[in-house]
Amino acid sequence: MLGTPALTVPTDVVDAAAAGGAASYAWLMVALPLVGAAVLLLAGRRSNGWGHWLGVLASAGSFVVGLLVVLQLFGLDPEQRVMGLHLFTWLPAGDLTVDAGLRIDPLSMTFVLLVTFVGTLIHVYSVAYMEHDVDRRRFFAYLNLFVAAMLLLVLADSYVLLFVGWEGVGLASYLLIGFWNFRTEYAVAAKKAFVMNRVGDVGLLLAMMMMFAAFGTVEFEGVFEGAQGASTTILTITGLFLLLAACGKSAQFPLQAWLGDAMAGPTPVSALIHAATMVTAGVYLIVRSAPVFDGAPTAQLVVVIVGAITLVFGAIVGAAKDDIKKVLAASTMSQIGYMMLAAGLGPVGYAFAIFHLVTHGFFKAGMFLGAGSVMHGMDDQVDMRRFGALSKHMKITWLTFGAGWLAIIGFPGLSGFWSKDLIIEAAFVGEGWRPWVFGTVTLLAAGLTAFYMSRLFFMTFHGKERWAPTREGKKQHPHESPLLMTVPMVILAVGSVALGAVLALGDGFVTWLEPVTGHAEHHDPVLPIPAIMGSTIVLMAIGVFLAWRQYAASTVPVEAPRGSVLTRAARRDLYQDAVNEGVFMRPGQYLTRALVYGDSAVVDGAVMGLARGTAGTGGWLRRLQTGYIRSYAAIMLVGVVVALAVVLASRG
Repeated sequence: MLGTPALTVPTDVVDAAAAGGAASYAWLMVALPLVGAAVLLLAGRRSNGWGHWLGVLASAGSFVVGLLVVLQLFGLDPEQRVMGLHLFTWLPAGDLTVDAGLRIDPLSMTFVLLVTFVGTLIHVYSVAYMEHDVDRRRFFAYLNLFVAAMLLLVLADSYVLLFVGWEGVGLASYLLIGFWNFRTEYAVAAKKAFVMNRVGDVGLLLAMMMMFAAFGTVEFEGVFEGAQGASTTILTITGLFLLLAACGKSAQFPLQAWLGDAMAGPTPVSALIHAATMVTAGVYLIVRSAPVFDGAPTAQLVVVIVGAITLVFGAIVGAAKDDIKKVLAASTMSQIGYMMLAAGLGPVGYAFAIFHLVTHGFFKAGMFLGAGSVMHGMDDQVDMRRFGALSKHMKITWLTFGAGWLAIIGFPGLSGFWSKDLIIEAAFVGEGWRPWVFGTVTLLAAGLTAFYMSRLFFMTFHGKERWAPTREGKKQHPHESPLLMTVPMVILAVGSVALGAVLALGDGFVTWLEPVTGHAEHHDPVLPIPAIMGSTIVLMAIGVFLAWRQYAASTVPVEAPRGSVLTRAARRDLYQDAVNEGVFMRPGQYLTRALVYGDSAVVDGAVMGLARGTAGTGGWLRRLQTGYIRSYAAIMLVGVVVALAVVLASRG
């Protein structure tokens, strides 16, 4: 039984300071990693010996505080689980007054636990992964900054404070993607991610302007209350601006081109961006803004369409890539598409979107760390055509990566099965053409996901050895990673296997989020649920079988074959960079050149012409200044004669 749209009504906010307990110290969740980042950056090389452990402790401390706050919320009635913690008056500017405060509720705290728990595991993994990097201390400072910015984003009680965290994760991602910026392509990738995210940021700024113009505030409570009586036009425009912001941050169509290049950074960065921070922020923004979208059906439909396009787009790209990290990046793009599609379905979809976001955080982080482990054992190579048979040499990596693989393809009983199938079933709820179109898209994408993720798994860990020599020209000797890397992978693998079933038990997770997402009335999808579930499993099995036959049972060419037109297009990301270049970059360059020419030819020409005219006139007049008295006397005589002639002529 699935829900249909119903307005999400805000719950009264409880004062966290008055309530006491761990919630009154919620500010520590942001402060600890922020202080950690500041100490590591200011201490400089003096912290090289211990800075990485400070970074780990700062992230772990945030998790402990977050866990205590969640336990406090569990002890309250549902209607008391939305709390506010006032920090200080931030912007007293006439009609616009914004207080800096935190919003503590089931949605924000779900993100807090995901960000801090998965983030801490990534920190621990990074201690070993970055062991030989001379700038490891700076790397951990940026990781702490990333975590702090994401926590501020999800805990903010206003769109303005959310925007500070929003820009913070953008800055941190820029610093981490380009961490090895001595390589030009890495610096370019960081710049690309930064610029494309700024395009999305324009949407968030415009949305806040609309909110202030319509409701006189940008604080969540004021906006949500105002949305209950606002016109559909206002809410639709605001919702579309919010969607533009979400598309930039979550790499959704048409602002998805930066995500694949973002793999330039160290692998732990990729895990943090894809599993717990950055790309999840767009989904959070849509779900947090539920009262706006509930009153704007057109904006909701556009959210669903964007999610559906990106869902298929990422799956097609992932099926053609040979770089293990870029396949995982395309997978993230596709899976976030599932979440965006669900978020556009209304109250029932909000909870399912966050459910899949949480399970995805575990299995995607595990697979990215697994990819880093493979790179660690294979001289930093990323070409899957140069892998094969690694299961014999990297047992722990194979098993933990395998758990994430089974989870993401929706193998029955694992986390992805519980969360993704709920989205597929929800897509089949509704009237008219929508359930048939969007439901079919989610089903087909499930089959594609099973194919390209099985392709990755079989090419990497099974089949025959296709190892390329090391950078020194020696034979490869794959080996398992150290404990500091494998233990986080094992923990994430456990979550990939069991977390979905735990959260789905008795609709517990959906009920947990109801104070934020609202309660939805239940209706059946247009197809029986057993038929939908059976179709999903069959398509998953077909995808796995096709990948096994082509990439495990058959010989994998070391050099990629030419392939079909679609394959070649997918290898080039379906020409997304070419489109951006042709539609935006080149016309922008031409416009800039035209403006520069106009400025130099017209504006500068007029100014220089006036200057030359003035200088010429001055030069001509200067000739009259000879310095000879007889010349001046002659001029005066001529002047007197002319004056007399004029006078006489006028009298005559």
